[in-house]
Amino acid sequence: MKLDLSVLDAPRGARAMEQGALAPDLDPKLAACFPLPAVTDLDSFEKEVVEMVKPSHGTTTLGFIFKHGVIIAVDSRATMGSYISSQTVKKVIEINPFLLGTMAGGAADCQFWQRNLGQQCRLYELQNGKRITVRAASKLLSNTMFSYRGMGLSMGTMVAGYDTTGPGLYYVDSDGQRTKGQRFSVGSGSLYAYGVLDAGYSHDMSVEDAIELGRRSIYHATFRDCASGGTVSVYHVTADGWTKVGGDDVGELHFKYYPQPELHPSNATEVLA
Repeated sequence: MKLDLSVLDAPRGARAMEQGALAPDLDPKLAACFPLPAVTDLDSFEKEVVEMVKPSHGTTTLGFIFKHGVIIAVDSRATMGSYISSQTVKKVIEINPFLLGTMAGGAADCQFWQRNLGQQCRLYELQNGKRITVRAASKLLSNTMFSYRGMGLSMGTMVAGYDTTGPGLYYVDSDGQRTKGQRFSVGSGSLYAYGVLDAGYSHDMSVEDAIELGRRSIYHATFRDCASGGTVSVYHVTADGWTKVGGDDVGELHFKYYPQPELHPSNATEVLA
């Protein structure tokens, strides 16, 4: 059965288009002369152009849970393609005294939405009279990302913290994916960081060893990945909250770990014919 909709008023915009009317502040000459690309398929052309001008991002962040809490370590270099735009970016967002978020992907996206997460966490505390858990905070961010999926956001973040259930570490990205884990590394240099992190990780390690493992993992990633660099910042999260325990220049770390450059593993020791 087909409904008769002829008695209903047409939308105001539709009537204006039928009558050829324009907005009062729109010049008819400008509307008639708006240039469009000289292509047969405009939609496909726009998609290709977006991919061509979309800058590649670079970073290295990592986090892992061990016996004495959570370690978060990040670099500080921001890049747009081959251009290094900054060496002093703060890639750890301090959501509240017990929660941290990391940045990988678009800097503006990560900063805005993790600060928005901080507002949501504070509202939760006011409404419920208790601190939000790491699990719930990561779910809030995941729900927000899922509602904006497909809209051009670029985020690969970790949410780390400590609550009544103990330490927590979650990976959340701009597609709404949310994964719980013991250790993660995110960014263009993550594979290099994983190599050092997996080799040296132990759940029973001391605080000093865990801090050094995070620092050294990021250093090696910055050495191999040109999009990572600057300084290595390390945070330690416990039941008492988070503490920033270090911020070291990667150049100084290089000569600390390898005081004799000629002995560095990347140097060739034998010329092959």
